Amino acid sequence: MSASLKGSNSSKFQVSEFILMGLPGIHSWQHWLSLPLAILYLSAIGANILILVTICQDPALQQPMYSFLGILSVVDMGLATTIMPKILAIFWFDAKVISLPECFAQIYAIHCFVGMESGIFLCMAFDRYIAICHPLRYPSIVTKALILRATVLMVLRNSLFSLPVPVLAAQRNYCSRNEIEHCLCSNLGVTSLACDDRRPNSICQLVLAWLVMGSDLGLILLSYILILRSVLKLNSAEAASKALSTCSSHLILILFFYTVVVVISATHLAETKAPLVPV
Repeated sequence: MSASLKGSNSSKFQVSEFILMGLPGIHSWQHWLSLPLAILYLSAIGANILILVTICQDPALQQPMYSFLGILSVVDMGLATTIMPKILAIFWFDAKVISLPECFAQIYAIHCFVGMESGIFLCMAFDRYIAICHPLRYPSIVTKALILRATVLMVLRNSLFSLPVPVLAAQRNYCSRNEIEHCLCSNLGVTSLACDDRRPNSICQLVLAWLVMGSDLGLILLSYILILRSVLKLNSAEAASKALSTCSSHLILILFFYTVVVVISATHLAETKAPLVPV
């Protein structure tokens, strides 16, 4: 094991760096995935930039619904850039070493961006709820000022709520193993290497996950239940179809996002026997 250790009395951290081993189970041929992943990353960045440019330049798209979509594009690029460059560096240059501060910073950034995505989906659901259930009041409720306040609130909420996760991870004593069986720093993956009790980390992450994403998901479901109830009261089938069509793309994105979160959580549960929480 290629652990880099500090003197036992120089710092609480004896391990000075972590080694990201790459994708679990496919270390020997994971480099073949580098080109598809690079293309996928560049395509995602390009598509999100195109969305932003289109929204900014087309006057017809200067609406709250598309403003939230533009904010979501920025968050998507932030999350992808937090994760993908290091993965490609591992595959291309065998740059598996990551310092402790860099690793904890990645944990923080991942939690921030994932929480922001969840928050923006909640804002989009609220926007559709007002547009469909209270159309006459929509222009006076969903204003540019509301969008700005909601965005600032999401940034502050997730910046503050995500902070305890890496802070608690940094308090653990990493005294022996430093090889992370993954290509990124996740809270559960990192703290599983700790020599002392990591239950405070698991409990903290469980509470924060359900407090932030659990409440977001509950409010999103409530919004779409109210939307569905309102649509079913419409006398015109054409009007009902038009109302539902405006929500379909949002629902697809929301289902995809939370499905990924659940799959990642289930993977960590199976591998570490940890509580069912997002990474």
